[in-house]
Amino acid sequence: MSDTPAAHELEQLIEQYDVAWNSHDVEAIVAFHTPDMVFENHTAGERVAGEDVRAHIARIFENWPDLHFRGRRLYAREDLVVSEWTATATDSDGRRLEWDGVDIFPFRDGLIARKDVYSTSQRPRVLDE
Repeated sequence: MSDTPAAHELEQLIEQYDVAWNSHDVEAIVAFHTPDMVFENHTAGERVAGEDVRAHIARIFENWPDLHFRGRRLYAREDLVVSEWTATATDSDGRRLEWDGVDIFPFRDGLIARKDVYSTSQRPRVLDE
């Protein structure tokens, strides 16, 4: 029997990870990562790794205090999850914004080794105009 988590176990893990993100619980989020984890937002041109991931995620919540994610689809196989989501948040002008994205999560030893983010955040939809 393999020590690698099955696809359904990875789906459950990402569902718990999403709860931590929507709770803005930085410590819980980081606990899902390998120590050398790489967080790369390809849309925003941001890349951090290891210990720097914690501060990066904290800054995301400081900049977007009401950031919330709604999952749309989740695809899992051994050591890989792809998650499609929609985010909502209020910008500094008080507008409610919404954008779609995809996270790609390779796993190692049952933990997230990378988070590659691709989104439409450069052209969000304005919800309340």
